[in-house]
Amino acid sequence: MALAHSKLTAQGQISVPAEVRRRLGLAPGSVIEWDADGEQIVVRRMGRYSSKDIHQALFPKGPPQRRSIAEMKAGIRQRMRKRHARD
Repeated sequence: MALAHSKLTAQGQISVPAEVRRRLGLAPGSVIEWDADGEQIVVRRMGRYSSKDIHQALFPKGPPQRRSIAEMKAGIRQRMRKRHARD
């Protein structure tokens, strides 16, 4: 059974029914995303931050410098020695 119904306007717009807004926690300015799931279209509230937003917050100067496996292992080894060193 359908939760609610909306009617498409000539401009391709719809109104989101109050029950759907309540369940999704939508407020003015909220962004919803449309996703295809087989033969169905799923509408959901968009996450607060995209992966691009998170990446920019973690790496504001751009992508981190590439490291070789040997460099990463050496860094881990150094960190573990420092962490578990006896004073």
